Amino acid sequence: MIASTLRHCASTAAVGALLISAPCLEAGAADASSWDGDARSAVRLVAGGVAGSSGDLLRAGVEIRLAAGWKTYWRYPGDSGVPPAFDFSKSENVRSVAVLWPAPHRFTDDGGTSIGYKVGVTLPLHVVPENPKRPVTLRLALDYAVCEKLCIPAKGAARVDLARQATPYDGMIAAAEAQVPRPSRLGEASPFGIAAVRREAGGSHPRVVVDIMAPAAAPLDLIVEGPTEDWALPLPEPISGAPPDLRRFAFELDGMPPGADPIGAHLRFTLVSGEKAIEVTTVLE
Repeated sequence: MIASTLRHCASTAAVGALLISAPCLEAGAADASSWDGDARSAVRLVAGGVAGSSGDLLRAGVEIRLAAGWKTYWRYPGDSGVPPAFDFSKSENVRSVAVLWPAPHRFTDDGGTSIGYKVGVTLPLHVVPENPKRPVTLRLALDYAVCEKLCIPAKGAARVDLARQATPYDGMIAAAEAQVPRPSRLGEASPFGIAAVRREAGGSHPRVVVDIMAPAAAPLDLIVEGPTEDWALPLPEPISGAPPDLRRFAFELDGMPPGADPIGAHLRFTLVSGEKAIEVTTVLE
């Protein structure tokens, strides 16, 4: 057993500084899979306990480690990049898996503007078993991309058993869940929020103006997504002219699929301030 653990630690160390801060876990450990990756990035699954009092929802996480200077992408990658693709189809006794997304960051470089994570990220998972009384095995095949100056496709595979008891990773999963954007509504501010969304004519494309309620010194970023994945709307940018106590962003209605009508479309806005974020879905009138 000691020799096996040392061999695993030696292979993990070959990943370099990427995993120095991570615990060296034996492959097949009960609460976490082994790492799958290289010196740029690595992926593993971690198990959590039960979510809620019913016991029908189990918690887990996809942990992605990144070497210094590398990044990976959010569900909407921005101007460039590839969003992660998750395959849980080989899991056992799993009805559904919901992937939750902590608040992302905007990055601007020679390739354009992208949305994602640096250093690393834990994506919380909420797992619904087919039969809550039977064991659950979660298996993941992940296709994703990592970028420094160039983007490189990456793959990861992991397996972990989920039990209905607390694990050493519950705190890490809970911290990641706390960074997931909180659902909100237009006009709700706690302590920041989206006051109004309106469409304005003008230029080669109409534009959408978004008024935001937030303290004057608060760092803010705004991301917008269309109703389907084939919408590639521009990232909103801050503009002047907001009324007192408000801040204003705007973007052109460009990047829609051929024949799509923006009027009546459901747009999803993610408003990020530091490590906190809210999410508002509204119909464009």
